[in-house]
Amino acid sequence: MKINLNSDDILEAREAARIWGVSEGYVRKTISQSPEKFPEGTVRKFGKQWVVTTEGMEHATGKKDPRRN
Repeated sequence: MKINLNSDDILEAREAARIWGVSEGYVRKTISQSPEKFPEGTVRKFGKQWVVTTEGMEHATGKKDPRRN
């Protein structure tokens, strides 16, 4: 399986929060308090950095990707 790390669907957590209009710490806070909101494989921590997919943000926030409206 090949993963394209240049995909627009893989986002740094702060960037994802800005795009979805939620607080900067949304991903970190949600993953610690309600990890079930993110489907398996849609969020991961690399070192100190949280990375989330578009699918993960759509599930966690209940809102479709605002970039695709």
